[in-house]
Amino acid sequence: MAQISLSRRLRRTPFSDGVEAAGVKGYTVYNRMLLPTVFESVEADYRHLKTHVQVWDVSCERQVELRGPDAARLMQMLTPRDLRRMLPGQCFYVPIVDETGGMLNDPVAVKLSEDRWWISIADSDLLLWVKGIANGYRLDVLVDEPDVSPLAIQGPKADDLLARVFGDRVRDIRFFKFDKFEFEGRELAIARSGYSKQGGFEIYVEGSDIGMPLWNALFAAGEDLHVRAGCPNLIERIEGGLLSYGNDMTDDNTPHECGLGKFCNTHTAIGCIGRDALLRVAKEGPVQQIRPIAIDGDAVPPCDRPWPVVAAGKRIGQITSAAWSPDFDTNVSIGMVKLSHWEPGTRIEVETPDGMRGATVRDKFWI
Repeated sequence: MAQISLSRRLRRTPFSDGVEAAGVKGYTVYNRMLLPTVFESVEADYRHLKTHVQVWDVSCERQVELRGPDAARLMQMLTPRDLRRMLPGQCFYVPIVDETGGMLNDPVAVKLSEDRWWISIADSDLLLWVKGIANGYRLDVLVDEPDVSPLAIQGPKADDLLARVFGDRVRDIRFFKFDKFEFEGRELAIARSGYSKQGGFEIYVEGSDIGMPLWNALFAAGEDLHVRAGCPNLIERIEGGLLSYGNDMTDDNTPHECGLGKFCNTHTAIGCIGRDALLRVAKEGPVQQIRPIAIDGDAVPPCDRPWPVVAAGKRIGQITSAAWSPDFDTNVSIGMVKLSHWEPGTRIEVETPDGMRGATVRDKFWI
């Protein structure tokens, strides 16, 4: 395909020099920033991720910062997840919805203090929505994008690598919680989280100037751990059922359609802008929902547009992400399927660019 022309509008990151030196072979554009997609090859990167440890430049997960007396109120207005018991030091996965209950983003909310939050966003202009809500309701809160760039450490050896740089206390961080650690006189939040199922951390690097010093320190400390630059891996994320906003779901979908109903406390999340709409959805139930689907045959081509899913000649859904899985010896995929055909074991057909393929709805994702 044609190359992307670089410009200042397509922002580099604090780690771009390191990513380029590591031999990045492909990028996508995410929140108007460069996000690496492949280094050696998708399959080679996949195998290394599952075996060793990788350092990911995920600066594109921009932060929307809420700061001020109404920060907690504004945060609750954005999501149907009840945040009243969330404590500083915790991270919550939160669907963010509009007034119709449609998904606007599926970020991680980071509670730094009662009056200061970060929203670590997926690919959408959420900053503008949050600013509009804050201004429209005249809330006493500052909404801005801080100089914070996440760096993910993912893979089975992630604990060992970070312990060498930040000390053994990093091993004590529990899942979806964070603590503060010092690096070159700067205090950084490190959370046990990340966009893979292999385990690891996300470092919220506050201040672009220490980006490359931290990158270099991690690689120097992890040489014998076979540390490599990496990136979110298409195969591994589909195997694990990690959804991609803009690919697997859009603002046309409710959290319940995306299998995120467990994160919607619509009866208690008082103040959420989309609460009334989601109360109706919760009562009636979704008519379609995301499902893991195994596609028959050899490796499918790249899925860069929805593939129709059909049964008895009628369209009953679509595939939005697909890839060949070496570990499971099948084509793994994520699809949105109608209620009539979403039961595990249901046989369906998928219209791929290579022709029709048989497929089976699964009861759960692969990992």
